[in-house]
Amino acid sequence: MAPSPASGPRYNEFISAPKVRVIDENGENLGVMYTQEAIEQAAEVGLDLVEVSPNADPPVVKFLDVGKFKYEAQKKANLARKSQKTQEIKEIKMRPNIDDHDYDVKMKKIHSFIEEGDKVKVTLRFRGRELSHGQLGMALLQRVQTDTAETAKVESYPRMEGRQMLMVLSPK
Repeated sequence: MAPSPASGPRYNEFISAPKVRVIDENGENLGVMYTQEAIEQAAEVGLDLVEVSPNADPPVVKFLDVGKFKYEAQKKANLARKSQKTQEIKEIKMRPNIDDHDYDVKMKKIHSFIEEGDKVKVTLRFRGRELSHGQLGMALLQRVQTDTAETAKVESYPRMEGRQMLMVLSPK
């Protein structure tokens, strides 16, 4: 007796329904028949009876090789997982009195991160007496916001956290 199908479709003697709709190896509909009779017919052609649609009434089964069926399903799942894009949070650090050229370099990097589909966390670090000039930092983050307006939306607006001002941008 084969091991019980812990995961994946039920097959052969593990199919619990008394009657099933049978589809043969060529995709032909053989109609509704008793499960035991269908298992015997599948065995005659050297295949297993695999449940492909267990929620139908009656359940739909097919003549397949169970090992090959599971392998194909696993391959499909791996391909789906591989083509999935995970969204990361990239961080760009600046200072309130950043120079124009340095700002442009940082903006290029922000644009490339957004185009790749990642979120960008813009961190503005204040040192010493710069902290008393919060409006300079706010103006700089407003400038970042307007420069990225057509490609990104602001996910979290500028806010102070200790000696830093943070803002998160995400792709539109």
